[in-house]
Amino acid sequence: MATFSAQHRPSAWINCSRPQQALAWRKGPVEPRSQRVFLFLVLAQALHSIEEYVTKLYDVLAPAQFVSSLVSNDLALGFAIVNIAIVTLGLWCWAVPIRSGWPVAPGVAWFWTILELGNGLGHCLLALRQRGYFPGLVTAPLLLIFASWLAILQIRHAGRPMVGKRQ
Repeated sequence: MATFSAQHRPSAWINCSRPQQALAWRKGPVEPRSQRVFLFLVLAQALHSIEEYVTKLYDVLAPAQFVSSLVSNDLALGFAIVNIAIVTLGLWCWAVPIRSGWPVAPGVAWFWTILELGNGLGHCLLALRQRGYFPGLVTAPLLLIFASWLAILQIRHAGRPMVGKRQ
């Protein structure tokens, strides 16, 4: 069994005395910097949705067609409604559970982080497969940047002791 020096332990990388804390979704408030990055991520999703609508993703991607058709027979209208709902939900998540410090706030932040990492990566992979532009590719890097930044902030925050709370 290999042994690691203190500097090679994952817990040392994020200033955490217990490795399991680094992986835990802390209950409680999301720090202000992470709140701002979460808002930037939702705004990036709004731009991404606009790009997808303008470039008619609903005409070229079967899942987008399916979801859009659940809302309306007009795929463009259905796609717009679904994306407006997604962005509205993201703004509500930022305004209510994230900013108010609900116990589920870190879980909500992680959900959006993983969702947008997958969204951004998916568009990049579809463009690679197509060997050219795929609807949503231009704004996909914004999703990847803000989702990665939020993940880093959340991992760092998970490694800090909570003020006034027993560990």
